[in-house]
Amino acid sequence: MQFRHEFLEKNAILLLVASLLTVAVGGLVEIVPQFFIENTIEPVKGVRPYTPLELAGRNIYIREGCYLCHSQQIRALRDEVERYGHYSLAAESMYDHPFQWGSKRIGPDLARVGGKYSNDWHFAHLRHPQAVVPESIMPRYAFLEETPLDYARIAADLRTDRAVGVPYTKEDIANATADIEAQTNADANHDALLKRYPKAVIVPSNGRTISEMDALVAYLQVLGTMVNFADTSEEQLRR
Repeated sequence: MQFRHEFLEKNAILLLVASLLTVAVGGLVEIVPQFFIENTIEPVKGVRPYTPLELAGRNIYIREGCYLCHSQQIRALRDEVERYGHYSLAAESMYDHPFQWGSKRIGPDLARVGGKYSNDWHFAHLRHPQAVVPESIMPRYAFLEETPLDYARIAADLRTDRAVGVPYTKEDIANATADIEAQTNADANHDALLKRYPKAVIVPSNGRTISEMDALVAYLQVLGTMVNFADTSEEQLRR
């Protein structure tokens, strides 16, 4: 056995081929299961696709590079769980294309930020972060409030997500525009919206043009709120 090992090490071509085979097999073992994601991620009760307004807000979140400073992944470490809440489950990101786990925390993790602050707090924070959190180095995003939300193609966005596995129905797509307008109108009938998207947070535009900030706040307010960890055991979470 030792002779064979030495023979392999002394033959550059054989060593290269053997190394490539080893890396190829290891890579296949790691990568191939990801093509069967339905089998590797167990569904969790409560997780749903984003509302059209939340999806538009997520697009703005990505466009503005928010993921570069904020992660959306709470690791199963005691200090992280004590600070941010229950550790993140893979299923919570199953409808994210791409996911927003991030790799830096210049700002706090946002995986459980939904419901932690009021809509007004988020608006004030986005307008002038230092007025709310003096030590913050986050830039101002006041311009989002003055920028009308372009949602003319929101139905196309839902259709695209549906093509990659997000379970939007034909009804969801047909009502995409109406759902955005309902979620930003405090006086609207929200029954249909909440039936399609439980726990959607209403972000009233108060009669003004729906803005990009409205959409971003709606997205932030849903993060981490879909699964009820307080009343659900670990076993029930995976049923």
